Amino acid sequence: MKKFKFTLSLALIALAISANLSAQDTNTDNHTISVTIPEVALVDIEPAATKNITLGFTAPTEAGLPIIPSTSNNTLWLNYSSIKSVADATRNVSVKLNAIIPGIDIHVTAAAAAGAGAGTLGTPSAQLTLSAADQTIISGIGSAYTGDGANNGHNLTYALAAGSGPGGVANYADLQATATAVATVTYTISDN
Repeated sequence: MKKFKFTLSLALIALAISANLSAQDTNTDNHTISVTIPEVALVDIEPAATKNITLGFTAPTEAGLPIIPSTSNNTLWLNYSSIKSVADATRNVSVKLNAIIPGIDIHVTAAAAAGAGAGTLGTPSAQLTLSAADQTIISGIGSAYTGDGANNGHNLTYALAAGSGPGGVANYADLQATATAVATVTYTISDN
C-alpha cells in the first residue's frame, strides 16, 4: 500500500502543478501595436509634362491704345500631400517669382480644392501679384492630400497686366520690347 500512496501522491502533485500552469490564462489577453506615421510636406505643379506656360501681349492696332494681355491661363494644378507635425497644427503654400519683368504684373489665383483629395485641405488667398517675396497662396493645410495630377488640388490661373493693372504695382513706363522674358515661379509648402 505504501507504494500506491506514494504514486498517488506524485500524481496529485503533478495535477496541482498542471492546474497552476494553466491558471495564468484568463478570458482576456492583450498585446501592443507600434505605429509609425511619417511627417509629410510635398508639393508639385501638374501636369508635369506641360507646366511651363507662355503668356504675352498683342500690339494695339490703333494709335493711342495700350498693349493687350493674352487671355489668362488656367491649365495648371497645385497638388500637395501633408501630414502635420505635433508642433505645428497647419501648413501654408507660398509662392514667389525669381525675376520681376519690368512694367509687367503677373497675377496668380488659386481656386478652392477640387478632385480626389481628403483631409484638411487648405484655403486659397485672393489673387496675388507675384513678387520676389514669398506670399501665402494656400493657408490652413492640415493632414491632407489633394489627389495627383490635373483636375486635383487647386487650379491655378495666371494673368498678365501691363503697368498699373488691377491690383498691380508695375509701371507702364518700365515696359521694354523683348522676344522672350522668362521668370520662374516657385511654390513651397512649409509649417506656419
